[in-house]
Amino acid sequence: MATDGPNITIKIAQTDEELRAAQRLRYDVFIKELGGGGEMVDHNQRLEQDRFDPFFDHMLATDINTNEVIGVYRLLRGEQALAMGQFYSEDEYDLTSLRNSGRKLLELGRSCLHPDYRGGTAMFHLWTGLAQYVAQHEIEILFGVASFHGTDLNDLAQPLSMLHHNHLAPEELRVRTQPDHYVDMNRLAVMDLDRREAMRQVPALIKAYLRLGGFVGDGAFLDHAFNTTDVCLVLDTNQMNARQRRIYGGT
Repeated sequence: MATDGPNITIKIAQTDEELRAAQRLRYDVFIKELGGGGEMVDHNQRLEQDRFDPFFDHMLATDINTNEVIGVYRLLRGEQALAMGQFYSEDEYDLTSLRNSGRKLLELGRSCLHPDYRGGTAMFHLWTGLAQYVAQHEIEILFGVASFHGTDLNDLAQPLSMLHHNHLAPEELRVRTQPDHYVDMNRLAVMDLDRREAMRQVPALIKAYLRLGGFVGDGAFLDHAFNTTDVCLVLDTNQMNARQRRIYGGT
């Protein structure tokens, strides 16, 4: 699968070299830029990697002028999770509601862009490729962890509360943070919300999912290794309206 734009091509990694290119970009963003870590991070080779990588498909955005990987997405279908024994986010979230839905699932993760390509068309190309992948595999539910930088809940009280009050997933799709790690997102009452300030603090990726009709699960997770506060996003492809389908599909 390949999706081409004027300067960017999208494909699924096929070789070890392509996987390492994805891991190098992840290192630059998640480790060097955001201060994260992990048991299998290779600082000498500048690779952000983990034990789950071999089971995922890795979507690459490459600048065809420089042949540099400038964006990545990590994708795990239900059958791949079965081979691995779990979805990646099950260490953080109870996914029983999704597993019991009987619908075809796709977990998204490790999405990042090179700093020079943020705010441009690179994410659009990645999402266009993702839409083709979803259609190819007849995916019905997309989900995955998205992150706020930092773990200070006082600093994140506005956006977390706004998500809880306005974008909580319906009960039949409502994942929940595992009990030992549950962090209540309901930090402020509705009357104390400043929606403009709350939305200002919401990362662009989460805003994009919300615009497409996405929801959040119940509870956040503090990932101290990556210095992030995580929320689980859920998107039912049947719930996207016609305009959202055009945006998502790039048509």
